Amino acid sequence: MHISAFRDALRTPDLRKKILFTLGLLAIYRLGSVLPTPGVDYSAIQRCIDVVQDNSVYALINLFSGGALLQLSVFALGIMPYITASIILQLLTVVIPRLETLKADGNAGQAKITQYTRFVTIGLAILQSTAILSLARSPGALFQGCNEEIIPNQAIWVMIVMITVMTAGTAIVMWFGELITERGVGNGMSVLIFTSIIAVIPAQFANILGSRGAFTFAITLLVGLVVITFVVFVEQAQRRIPVQYAKRMVGRRMYGGTSTYIPLKVNMAGVIPVIFASSLLFLPTLFVQLTGSQAGWAQWLQQSFGTGSGNVYLGTYFVLIVFFCYFYVSITFNPTEVADNMKRYGGFIPGIRAGRPTAEYLDYVLTRLTAPGSLYLGLIAILPVFAFDFLGVSTQFIFGGTSILIMVGVGLDTVKQIQAQLQQRNYEGFLK
Repeated sequence: MHISAFRDALRTPDLRKKILFTLGLLAIYRLGSVLPTPGVDYSAIQRCIDVVQDNSVYALINLFSGGALLQLSVFALGIMPYITASIILQLLTVVIPRLETLKADGNAGQAKITQYTRFVTIGLAILQSTAILSLARSPGALFQGCNEEIIPNQAIWVMIVMITVMTAGTAIVMWFGELITERGVGNGMSVLIFTSIIAVIPAQFANILGSRGAFTFAITLLVGLVVITFVVFVEQAQRRIPVQYAKRMVGRRMYGGTSTYIPLKVNMAGVIPVIFASSLLFLPTLFVQLTGSQAGWAQWLQQSFGTGSGNVYLGTYFVLIVFFCYFYVSITFNPTEVADNMKRYGGFIPGIRAGRPTAEYLDYVLTRLTAPGSLYLGLIAILPVFAFDFLGVSTQFIFGGTSILIMVGVGLDTVKQIQAQLQQRNYEGFLK
């Protein structure tokens, strides 16, 4: 998006209000991410963070919270409970007929599923805040190697207040995401994740520059720019399916006779598979920490999934991304529904019969597109890990391809929404 487009967006009154509204909510979100929960010893937390700052496990835990989780802030849980709840509801939609019926009911059904997602989010927030605070009560349990007393007063009413505050923080973050989607610019949940990631990247760059020197810092920047360029190129790639609409007479007017196309992107799923896979890969390490088990299987889980760069971790990460890519595309794009809508309005793909043959053709094309799209997502997510590990900066810049995919994907979607709203307003002004 050009600078002139940003200038035009800010000059448009209603669009300027949306941008400022979004920025205002993001500012409050970042404030809540550094505001400590009542009952937490903030100075002890900072000393413990300094002890474990080079540990990749804790860097991964902080991925979607912008550093808020380890600080036990008001917004410590961030958007993670909502993401987990969304995954659960989308998986259940496939196996529970009631949810599948609601999904087919249009806006009313989707509103009901959204309500269920909110309830599940609150439940998960209570469970996660209770689990995290139970670890924080014991010195050295939450921060391995740091024996500071993080919660000085461990009375039951203090713990209840802390759990309530962190759960309420999750509800507020979820509300912020919905407000940004409805009244702001971009997808609210994605924008919040985007904000959390970019909030910690300057500190990561400063750490690389200070510890590894200017040359390694420059190479790291170069690797990042190459990956970003490739991601932007693939994200814009699409297969356009031509659609012709037959002429039809309605009253005294002739409709149809136009040509258009169905844009099928190479990466139809966007960054959702990466977010889902990253969320699920936190569970093994969290499970080991909560159980405190020293058994062989627990040690294997800790070694395999705790580093964020092992072969088992990266292999599982790749497989989960490919799986969620196919899964998300299958539930968001229904070839049969698209074919039925085309047939209803007299549309057809040249050379393909309307109805079932059209649905089979769309499914065939979509499957062939999803294969390279899923491989692209998986490779972009794991290859920068090898590159940064080779440069020796994996502990300082742990996010790699995951953060790049999320930042570029969310950035492109937000820019496209701004451009679409600018074009809409320009057309309205022309018509008037």
